[in-house]
Order: sequence, then structure tokens, then C-alpha cells
Amino acid sequence: MRIELVKRPERSKLFAALSPLIALGLTLIAGAIMFSLLGKDPVEALYYYFIDPLREVWSLHELAVKAAPLILIAVGLSICYLSNNWNIGAEGQFVIGAITGSILPVMFPDFQSWIVLPLMLLMGIAGGAAYGAIPAYLKVRFNTNEILTSLMLVYVAQLFLDWMVRGPWRNPAGMNFPETRTFSPSAVLPEIWSASGRANWGFVFAIVAAIALWFMLSRTLKGFEVLVLGQSPRAGRFAGFSQSKMVFFAFLVSGGLAGLAGISEVSGAIGQLRPTISPGYGFAAIIVAFLGRLNPLGIIAAGLVLALSYLGGEAAQISIGVSDKVVRAFQGMLLFFVLACDTLILYRIRFVGASAAKTVEATQNV
Repeated sequence: MRIELVKRPERSKLFAALSPLIALGLTLIAGAIMFSLLGKDPVEALYYYFIDPLREVWSLHELAVKAAPLILIAVGLSICYLSNNWNIGAEGQFVIGAITGSILPVMFPDFQSWIVLPLMLLMGIAGGAAYGAIPAYLKVRFNTNEILTSLMLVYVAQLFLDWMVRGPWRNPAGMNFPETRTFSPSAVLPEIWSASGRANWGFVFAIVAAIALWFMLSRTLKGFEVLVLGQSPRAGRFAGFSQSKMVFFAFLVSGGLAGLAGISEVSGAIGQLRPTISPGYGFAAIIVAFLGRLNPLGIIAAGLVLALSYLGGEAAQISIGVSDKVVRAFQGMLLFFVLACDTLILYRIRFVGASAAKTVEATQNV
């Protein structure tokens, strides 16, 4: 007896639309079982995860702070995945964008002007895009697997950041702590409504980027090129589209937005560089991209949902005493069920007996 996946002749439009909701529902059920096995009240745990963070205005600001990098990175990743380019290294591009964008406030702290912040944002975008171009070049030039190269570059970026804040960029007045000097006011991303919370303009950047990429995908020739090359590279070549140029385009857009997310996070929520500036936004954004069905507008909603799981996880750690690893497991279950639902929409499961399996293998070998 063996299990096979057989492609469905036509996918259900209803289940394709409901897939994210089904995946979220299954995650809640699996999460409740997990909390029960940990000896926690599942109803109380899910309350702290999804209800408690929405009760106060300041919590909504924190939700926007958490959602901004997730949405920015995920909309860039959607371009990669729709064009069949598998960028798994957005976390590294996030880090490099934060480093390059921080050059001015760290190395030239006396340079204070209205132009500092725009330059920081542009340098962050450029740094992330340049780092994203590395796996793109390796794929085009040497046909290397972009999953492996982009993922390995994450650790290079993280170690480089750690070395910078412990070495050349360590704050001389920082009591030997591994961190840079605090950014000057001209280098800090302004808050949207400082009277009620600390949500900054990074969230606005995320919404604008999502709308802009949705418009590109649905209303422009470039968006059509992304979709055609992703679904049928052969048809794309017949139409005159370049696969190599699309690889670079997808990685540059994805890396640039990840870099923008990095410098926005550092100049907005943190205010300086530290050895760790991300709880894993680059990897969590992969979940956001697929939960949003690779649609930039859907990614906005998905980013808010996953940001809520971050806030809820922090609340659950404090209130019911669970480990931060439980938060990661919860997010991992969400990704598993999203991918499982998508797979079962396109394929059906068939159980093949031993004799039938031998017959099929013999037929294939003829």
C-alpha cells in the first residue's frame, strides 16, 4: 500500500478562496490540542493569543509595528514566488538593509538634516536589493539553487551584523554593550500618532508597497510577465520575455523591500543597531505570503494576523507561562496547514495497493 497525489482536473474555486480560513481554523484546533498537552487551558491560551492584544489602543499600535516588516517583506516575496523564484533569504536582506541604511547615523552622527532619513531609506533599499542580487546572479550565471544560496546568505548577514556592533560600530559611550550609538532625532522614523502609541511610518510604507505591487500585477505588462514566466516559462519565452531578467527583477524587488523593512525597523521601533534586530520577520513573511495567497492585498490581512500571533505569543508567555518556542511552533503549524490546504486543492490523495503499484511501475518501465 502506498499513497499517491493525483492532480485534479479542475480546482475548486470555492475551496481555493476558503483555503486560508480553513488553514487558520485547523491551526486553532491544533493549537488548542498543543496547549492542552502542555497542561494549559486552551480557551485561555487562545484568548491571550488573539483577543487580549486587541483590547487597548496602544496594542493596536504595537500590532502595526509588528505587521509593517511582515507585510513589506511578504509583498516582495510574492513577486519572487509568482515568478517561480524561491527567495528564502529575506531575513538576510532585511539585516543588510538595516546595516547599509544605518551608515549615516552611525558613522556621521553630526550630520543632522531633513535629508538624512530619506537617504537612510534609499540606502536601506539599495543594500537589500544588492544582497538579493547575489543569489539571482548565481542562479542566472551558474544555475545554482537559489533556495540554498539565499538561505546561507542569511547567516552571513547575521554574523556580519553581530561583528559590526561588537567591533567597528560599537558605541564608545555604551558601557561596552554590543550596540551602536542611538540614532539622532533626524534619523528616527516619525510616529504616525505619537499621542496614543508608537506605530511609525513603516506601516504606511507597507500599505503603499502592497497597493503598488497589486496594481503592477493586475494592471501592467510587467505584472503579466511575472505571472506568465511563473506559470509557463516556455510560453514566456515564446512571448519574448527574458527568464534571466525576471530572476533579477524578482530578487531586486524582494530584496529592496526587505531592506526597506530593515531600516524602517531599526530607525523606527529600535533606534539603533543591535546583535539581533529581528525575531525572524524574514522567515515569518514566507507564511504571510502564502497565507495571503500571494496577493499583495491579501498579504495585508495575513500580515496583521501573523503580527497578532507575535503579540499574542508575548502575552501568553507572560500570562500563562509558555515558552517562546511554543510561539514558533504555532506559526509553523499555520504554515503547514496553509501549504497542506493548497496542496489538497490541486491534488487528491489516492491509496494504491501493492499489486496495483507493481502494475503501474511495470507499465512505466515499458
